Amino acid sequence: MSVQGPSLRRRALLLGGAAAAVGGGTAAALAARGDGADVAPVAAPPVGAETVPFHGVHQPGIDTHPAQAHAVFLALDLLPGTGRPEVERLLRLLSDDAARLMSARPPLAAEDPELPALPSRLTVTFGFGPGLFDALGRGGDCPAVVRELPAFPTDRLDPRWSGGDLLLQVCSDDPVPLSYAVRRLVRDARSITSVRWTQRGFNPARGSEPVGTTPRNLFGQRDGTANPAPGSPELSEAVWVRDGPSWLVGGSMLVLRRIRMDLDTWDDFGRVGKEMATARRLDTGAPVTGGGEFDEVDPRMVDERGMPVVAASAHVVRAKARNPAERMLRRGYSYDDGPAPDGTPDAGQLFAAYQADAATAFVPVQARLAESDVMNLWITHVGSAVFVIPPGCAAGEFVGNGLLGA
Repeated sequence: MSVQGPSLRRRALLLGGAAAAVGGGTAAALAARGDGADVAPVAAPPVGAETVPFHGVHQPGIDTHPAQAHAVFLALDLLPGTGRPEVERLLRLLSDDAARLMSARPPLAAEDPELPALPSRLTVTFGFGPGLFDALGRGGDCPAVVRELPAFPTDRLDPRWSGGDLLLQVCSDDPVPLSYAVRRLVRDARSITSVRWTQRGFNPARGSEPVGTTPRNLFGQRDGTANPAPGSPELSEAVWVRDGPSWLVGGSMLVLRRIRMDLDTWDDFGRVGKEMATARRLDTGAPVTGGGEFDEVDPRMVDERGMPVVAASAHVVRAKARNPAERMLRRGYSYDDGPAPDGTPDAGQLFAAYQADAATAFVPVQARLAESDVMNLWITHVGSAVFVIPPGCAAGEFVGNGLLGA
């Protein structure tokens, strides 16, 4: 019988930890070689090295799949007196910054390459609000729905979370390169802008569930089940502008809503009631009427007494697109700003809806939800902003190139 001394056991423990860190294949190889004393672990490339291209027909960060784990939505206002030349210089500079940051490089004149070196699928997306169109002298080109959404009866909007002339949407699986990117972009914009608001959101950590799993929100619900499939014609038709002025074709519209959740009362509500409020099960996201997660709820199903299984005011029933024009890509990021002074959670969702036309997609769907949705018992819309998402740009161009006629 052999007895392992402290030194041998320590070496085996360290090698075992290294094997676990680099994956089961390496662990098996070490086991086959004995104690692995002469085997150097082979690490896989870090996931942080993954990049997303900046240039292309569409801007990145909209249909990037899966959605990154962290997001910052930041609205800037143009300073008084800002005109077309200043806006063009700003968009050129920020587009160059974004292209560099997304390819793991620092912006021009920055000397800290370590911070952006692992971008973790960093994306930067730009949105134009009414004030930017006005500064360009093209206020008439701003779509009416972007200039002003209809008022919904359930809204309790706070100006500090609403509006904005220029949106920066920055996403990454790692908060460190994301923080660096936001800091550098704002630094290069602050000569002609002021920060209107900043909203930070998160999704489940990358790798915490199998690839393709629909993420959960703070209510514990699978959120995004009904979205068009990634890369599908349905997604393309729902999100990208196909007909319209040349400067907008290939772009989109974003409606960003800050939705506060009443988590205390939700936590105390029964599980069955929670599932009936949305008509989907909490564990799998499947309809309460049966089937798998990606099956549709059957609103016509009745129980043994002939009573409807699903209420007409259930969230999924009200939110379902009733025609192709109502389809959109819904992306929710949770936010948690900690407890309020009275101890109640200040938390909820940053709901980002991307669509070719918000007037035919978001507006009618939200009107139905505001009229009659059981979930209104636990949610309040406290912020709202709408932006045109211009199309992408080619190398040597900048986002908004077509609008400025450059």
